[in-house]
Amino acid sequence: MKLRLFALLLLTPLSLLAQKRYAKALASIDAKAEAYTDVAQQIWSWAELGYQEEKSSALLQSTLEDAGFTIEKGVAGIPTAFVATYGSGSPVIGIMGEYDALPGISQSAVPYKTPSETSSGHACGHHLFGTASSAAAIAVKEHLAEKGKGGTIVFFGCPAEEGGSGKVYMTRAGLFDAVDVMLHWHPSSINAANPANALANKSAKFRFYGTSAHAAGAPEKGRSALDAVESMNYMVNQMREHVPSDSRIHYVITSGGEAPNVVPNYAEVYYYTRHPKRDVVMDLFDRVVNAAKGAALGTDTKVDYEIIGGVHELLPNETLQTLVHKNLSAIGGYAYTSSEKEFATQISESLGRPLNTQYVEGVMPYTPNTPAGGSTDVGDVSFTVPTVGFGAATWVPGTPAHSWQAVAAGGTSIGTKGMVVAAKTLTLTALQLLNSPKLIQQAKEEFETQRGANFKYIPLIGDRAPALDYRN
Repeated sequence: MKLRLFALLLLTPLSLLAQKRYAKALASIDAKAEAYTDVAQQIWSWAELGYQEEKSSALLQSTLEDAGFTIEKGVAGIPTAFVATYGSGSPVIGIMGEYDALPGISQSAVPYKTPSETSSGHACGHHLFGTASSAAAIAVKEHLAEKGKGGTIVFFGCPAEEGGSGKVYMTRAGLFDAVDVMLHWHPSSINAANPANALANKSAKFRFYGTSAHAAGAPEKGRSALDAVESMNYMVNQMREHVPSDSRIHYVITSGGEAPNVVPNYAEVYYYTRHPKRDVVMDLFDRVVNAAKGAALGTDTKVDYEIIGGVHELLPNETLQTLVHKNLSAIGGYAYTSSEKEFATQISESLGRPLNTQYVEGVMPYTPNTPAGGSTDVGDVSFTVPTVGFGAATWVPGTPAHSWQAVAAGGTSIGTKGMVVAAKTLTLTALQLLNSPKLIQQAKEEFETQRGANFKYIPLIGDRAPALDYRN
C-alpha cells in the first residue's frame, strides 16, 4: 500500500504538467459551461425514460454534430442510440454518455420533497453524464483539429442504462470492438476515482396464466395466476438461505388481478438476480426459473418468462484507474457558494447527517477494492475494451442514487459544477491517452490478463432483440 501511495505521489506532477499542456482544451469547457448547463437542464426537465429518450438523444446529437462530429443514428437496432465520430486513425478513444431517467421519482430542484411536472426524474444524474461526456468529446476534437494530429475520438450515445441494458445490445453489435480505451464517469456525492466494482445482473418477467372464476360462487373452477406468483416468491425467499451471501435477489409484482371477487387468470412478477460474478448469476437465475416452474405445477397454471436485461460485472483496469485518479486530483473539486451551501445543508438535514464537503472540494484518496452496490451495462463494455471511470460530486455528500435528493441537486448549479469537473477530467485523460501509445499498450496487456486468455463474450440477454418496451 505504501509503494502504491508513493507511486501516486511521484506521478501527480505529470498530471499537473498535462493540465498545463492541455490548458486550452480545458479552458474551452469553462468558456462553454453555460451552454452545456442549458443542455443538461433541458434533458433534466424532459426526464425521458429508457428507450424513450428521443428529445434528449436528438439534443446531444445536434450538439456534437454542430461541433463537427459525424453522427450515426439508430445503432444496434435502438432508435435513441448513436455514435458520434471525429478524426481518423489510431488510437481510438471512446467516451460513453447516458441520458435516461427513472420512473416514479418526480422532484423539483428544491431542497425539500416536492414533485415536478414530470412523473419521472434524473435520480441517477444521466442528464449530467451525457452532457459532460459530450463536452469532453468536443474539447478533445478541438484539440485534434488545432494540432492536426491523427487519432479518433468517439462519443457513444448509450440509452436505457436503467434496467434496459442498452450497452449490452451495443456491445453485442460490435460497436466497441475498434476502440482502444473507453472512458466513462458517473454522478456521485463525492469526487472519487477508485477501481469500482459492480454486480452482474440478469432480470426477467415471469408471467403466469390461470383460469378466471367467481372467487366466492365457483372458486373450484378457478386457477389463480396470483397464487402462482405468490408461491414462486415464497420459494425464492426460502432459497435465500442457500445462496452465496453476496447475492441479491429482488422482485416486484407488476400485475396481480383486478378485483378480489375474480380469480386472477393472469399475473406477472419482475425479478432481478445479482452477484459479483456473472457465472453465479446464471446459476441463481436458473434456480429462480425452477421456482417459477414449480409454482405453476403446484397451482395448476402455466408460466413463461421473458429475459429483460442482463449485464456483466465490471472488469477493473488499474493502469487506467491510477491515471484517472491523478487527473481528477489535478482538476480538483469546487466550493459551494453561500446559496449552494444553504441548499446542501437542507438536503443533508433530510438525510439525517451533517454536511461534510471534504470530497466536494477535494478528491477521495485512491482506495482499491471498492464494494459493489449496483449493476451497470458498462460491465459488458469493460469485458470488450479496457474501460475506466470515476465519480464526480454532482449531489450533496451522502446522497444515495435513485433518490429525490439526487434529482433535486441535479437540477441546480451543484450538479452542473460537478459536471464540469467530470468533463475536464475526461478531456485530460483522453488527450493523454491519445499521446501515449505505451500507456494504452500497458492497459491492454492488463486487460488481457484480467479477462483471461480463453474468455469468450456471451451476453446474458441471449439473442433477443432490444427490449424497447421493457417497462410494459
